[in-house]
Amino acid sequence: MIPRYARPAMTSIWEPDNKFRIWFEIEAHACDAQVKLGVIPAEAAKAVWEKGKWDIARIDEIEAETKHDVIAFLTNLAEHVGPEARFVHQGMTSSDVLDTCLSVQLTQAADILLKDIDDLLDALKRRAMEHKMTVAMGRSHGIHAEPVTIGLKFASFYAEFARNRRRLEAAREDIATCNISGAVGTFANIDPSIEAHVAEKMGLNIEPISTQVIPRDRHANFFATLGVIASSVERVATEIRHLQRTEVREVEEFFSAGQKGSSAMPHKRNPILTENLTGLARVVRGFVTPALENVALWHERDISHSSVERYIGPDATITLDFALARLTGVIDKLVVYPDAAEKNLNMMGGLVFSQRVLLALTQAGASREDAYVIVQRNAMKVWNEGGQLQDHLMQDQDVTGRLNIDDLKDLFDMRYHTKHVDTIFKRVFDGD
Repeated sequence: MIPRYARPAMTSIWEPDNKFRIWFEIEAHACDAQVKLGVIPAEAAKAVWEKGKWDIARIDEIEAETKHDVIAFLTNLAEHVGPEARFVHQGMTSSDVLDTCLSVQLTQAADILLKDIDDLLDALKRRAMEHKMTVAMGRSHGIHAEPVTIGLKFASFYAEFARNRRRLEAAREDIATCNISGAVGTFANIDPSIEAHVAEKMGLNIEPISTQVIPRDRHANFFATLGVIASSVERVATEIRHLQRTEVREVEEFFSAGQKGSSAMPHKRNPILTENLTGLARVVRGFVTPALENVALWHERDISHSSVERYIGPDATITLDFALARLTGVIDKLVVYPDAAEKNLNMMGGLVFSQRVLLALTQAGASREDAYVIVQRNAMKVWNEGGQLQDHLMQDQDVTGRLNIDDLKDLFDMRYHTKHVDTIFKRVFDGD
């Protein structure tokens, strides 16, 4: 991932030094467990912990010759540990180290992403409460439908990311498994207690059955979850982009002093952050299909998944971390224009109350089919000729024959559409 879209804490998880530190801990903890079984002498395990070091440049140099990253690491480790290093990696295979390490890295990444979501939830809740009753136009197919509130939009986003948090917690639990089962996963050359010991020390669960590798359905589920979260990021970003259009302008990304919107047009204030988030969401989703295709490996293992995961592990988590943090900043500073929202609400002459009139006519005895025809023909006059729906209805004898003028006017009360906002907010936020 390019530095432009990366943050230090997440990036550090995928740095070589963190990877080799995890490799070392896996090997050293395994040595401790081997001592308990009498497989290796205690002095050997002690030497590994005390003398164990690694040099990234030296590992790269060895790998250039051996063409094997784990062997290169073990060779360099032995250069520091000395003769006792012959007891390292007893009964283990490379996948024991690689897969367990990846599990640790993905759980570390998940912990950062969970914190990111918590920060976003805080911002969404604050803005939802702030604009709980800021009435705005609800749209379906991009066309005016019925009134909502800006607060309900934020609350909807909040509920979605609360679900995403639960999904990510479950995905973290699913991916947090340790595999120390040896070649083809039979434990023929290593006792299962070694795996249990390493799992406990590394904060993982044991993999119930591995085929030399941890089953890749776990990884597919993890990256698919990241893809869902990215899609939620895009949903919020897309809504903001639409609402910032000049013809709408109900909300706007914060535009800082000295910021420039266009190299050619000085007047421009563009939704660049949410456009960026839309693009980043596409990138994260792009990693889901390769993760799904990694599930089917040949027999007990092959390494067709390896090259994929070396890309998507860092890039998916780094990108999503950046996107969540950026979205939190957008929400935190988002400028809301209630006057513009009210202006747009009144733009179409009260058409937004058409359903209420339809229902009133049915309550007054008209069939639904007849009521629909009556309201629609008056609504079409507003579309084609302008004016107010209420005025057109007052001139229609099919309406006034069933509804008196005062009752008809009452049907155009905006408070009708916000009477259950409190109920919705309690459903979303109670228990927080």
